[in-house]
Amino acid sequence: MARNNSLKKGELTDTYYYILLSLMEPKHGYLIMKSVEIISKNTFSIGPASLYSSIKKLLEGGLIKLTEESQQKKIYVITDKGIEFLKKDVEKKRQMVKTAEKAFNDRRMF
Repeated sequence: MARNNSLKKGELTDTYYYILLSLMEPKHGYLIMKSVEIISKNTFSIGPASLYSSIKKLLEGGLIKLTEESQQKKIYVITDKGIEFLKKDVEKKRQMVKTAEKAFNDRRMF
């Protein structure tokens, strides 16, 4: 699914998910990339091009906002709308895991 459509449908890509999660506290771009690596325990990373195109879309969607801009750094933070998107995505993932666990358990019975 194209990222453009995912936000309109209320869905988050992995990139959006990790960016939003990292922006619970204000951060600039480089720190977002490093935070994503830490949060994901180095299983996921975002390059600069992907990061900044994603930031642009998250800004347009109202999920993050620019809080501060100095000469060289722009500082972003998640919005209330972004938190709600993130909560819905976490609940969706939680349900997906429950469904998978049930399928695994049912399979063992045969």
